Amino acid sequence: MVTEVFSTHSTVDGRLRIGIAGLGRLGRRHAEALAFSTRHVDLVAACSPVEAERDFAGRELGIAADRLYSDFDAFVADPNLDAIVLVTPTSLHADQAIAVLKAGKHVFIEKPLALNLPDCARVLAVAAEHPQQVAMVGFVRRFDPSYRNAAAAVEAGEIGRPFLVRSQTCDKNDPDGFFVRFAPTSGGIFMDCSVHDIDLARWLLGRPKALRAFATGTIVLHPGLAACGDVDNGLAIVEFEGGARAVFYASRTLAHGHETTTEVIGTAGKLLVGEHAARDRVIRSDASGVGHAVLGDFHERFEAAFAHEMAAFVAACRGVAPLSLTLSDAMEATRIGLAITRSLQSGMPEAV
Repeated sequence: MVTEVFSTHSTVDGRLRIGIAGLGRLGRRHAEALAFSTRHVDLVAACSPVEAERDFAGRELGIAADRLYSDFDAFVADPNLDAIVLVTPTSLHADQAIAVLKAGKHVFIEKPLALNLPDCARVLAVAAEHPQQVAMVGFVRRFDPSYRNAAAAVEAGEIGRPFLVRSQTCDKNDPDGFFVRFAPTSGGIFMDCSVHDIDLARWLLGRPKALRAFATGTIVLHPGLAACGDVDNGLAIVEFEGGARAVFYASRTLAHGHETTTEVIGTAGKLLVGEHAARDRVIRSDASGVGHAVLGDFHERFEAAFAHEMAAFVAACRGVAPLSLTLSDAMEATRIGLAITRSLQSGMPEAV
């Protein structure tokens, strides 16, 4: 598959010259990691239509003023870039990824790959025409140490044959309504949140073909989502070929913090990853009760995974190691997410 091909793209002194497009909430985190903690990398350019974001890149990340771009086409044409990281709105991913590949550069694309299958297919087709370039989608949980341990245990047969995955992505409630403002371009709660769980389920079940999906949901705290046909709490069931099933729960309204939990049930046992949203392993007991500190957001939970993910992208670009996460995997996650979203809107099971 195209992302598993070793790169022969040249770098300067073995270092990868990277530019980043998009410096919003997650883009800023990626940029800081690339600038200060990712090995074998020089963050040398940034692109954003927002002046404040470009100012941040110059002031805090040390990017030269002439390498701060407001125009994406000029950014992609920069001859002194080996790779580009896209942390832009999902609706732009396909066209931007294609432009990067055609410009002869490696590309990292934040999830999901696109919000429709034709756009996914266009990216796969162009990537196939450029097999020496790395194209990777950011399904960060595959790089989390706990999930990698779980996947290794499944592969080793420790729980027998896995047949059911129950997985959730639940965010702490944001009373300012960020997700309401984001909803018109997010693709909905299942495409934005559950696409991670979808990819995990396929990975942990051995990449089976999805057949049918059913979803339902409700709005409990954010009525503004109704205008987009979205919900702040959603449930979905996906049926796979061979009898495997997955159950997904997504929420924007948890009171205590961010909670990502995945359970894999097999014929000889089960695995549970991330229970109770624990920030650490310290349990506190006093007169008020027994409890533990909780995670604040997704980045705190997956900070190490983000670092491993980018390290894997860099290694693939430098020709050091291949990737097992493919664009085809990303397209299948989109395919399933779209079927779940259609079911939420129709109230009926939908074929995948």
